Amino acid sequence: MSRIAFLGTGLMGAPMVLRLLAAGYDVQIWNRSAEKAARLVDAGAKLASSPAQAVTDADIVCLCLTDGKAVEALLFGPAAVAAALAQHAIIVDFSTIGPVPTRALAERVSTIVPDARWVDAPVTGGVKGAESGELVILAGGAKDDIATVTPVLAHLSKRLCHLGPLGAGQAAKLCNQLIVAVNVIAIAEALALARANGLDIAALPEALAEGWADSLPLQIIGRRMATDTFEPPIVAVGTFGKDLALVLETASEHPALAGRAAAVYRAAAQAGIGSADTTALLAFIETPGRASDIDTI
Repeated sequence: MSRIAFLGTGLMGAPMVLRLLAAGYDVQIWNRSAEKAARLVDAGAKLASSPAQAVTDADIVCLCLTDGKAVEALLFGPAAVAAALAQHAIIVDFSTIGPVPTRALAERVSTIVPDARWVDAPVTGGVKGAESGELVILAGGAKDDIATVTPVLAHLSKRLCHLGPLGAGQAAKLCNQLIVAVNVIAIAEALALARANGLDIAALPEALAEGWADSLPLQIIGRRMATDTFEPPIVAVGTFGKDLALVLETASEHPALAGRAAAVYRAAAQAGIGSADTTALLAFIETPGRASDIDTI
């Protein structure tokens, strides 16, 4: 059975680790705060003293970090994870960092550990999907490498989609994020429109269910917005802003809607709600004069 290192045990990473432990895998983790790792250690994870120690003997090194800068810093910064990799290690990166950074980072790793390999594996399904093992994994990489990690990923997902060579999974995830991020803004604007016209906005998601306007974001995020629900958090406003910035960096020409949506998320971050759950977008959209503020960004 593969030995696994898992770096990044936050909202998504922690439940993924728990599922791997339940499946019987030997999982080494690292967290700056031992207290935050206590639940995973109690479940059987081994807490390493450093990220480098966690990966030294690992066959598969899982990364679940906030962005490309975090991945780069962990691999090549003071933590020196790349230099500590086993010769045969496969990095499985669940982070959303974009296809171009993925290929560049994989190339840098190969100059340090020539036989190390990389699979990009960003996910959809959120925290609930991570907890239930029903994520959808959008994978890019060599066919043999995908085959090697599939038995591990099967415990985390209901579907593993191998979309092409290295970076393909990241490109697919950006497509997903573009669709969802634009949809979330449209939902907030629709709820604002409904409230301005005297509707009970809590009734709107159910009223629109099963029609062409329906979507998972409407039924999940829309209901949370309509009832002012922030807990448990699903996704931060800033996450969509970060991912739309990646979309704009990756696209050969800036998509019109992506650019407009990115401006909304930038304005939201500047208003101080970047770390808040997307529920906060409704009040942000409803603020008088907000549209003109966004136009200036």
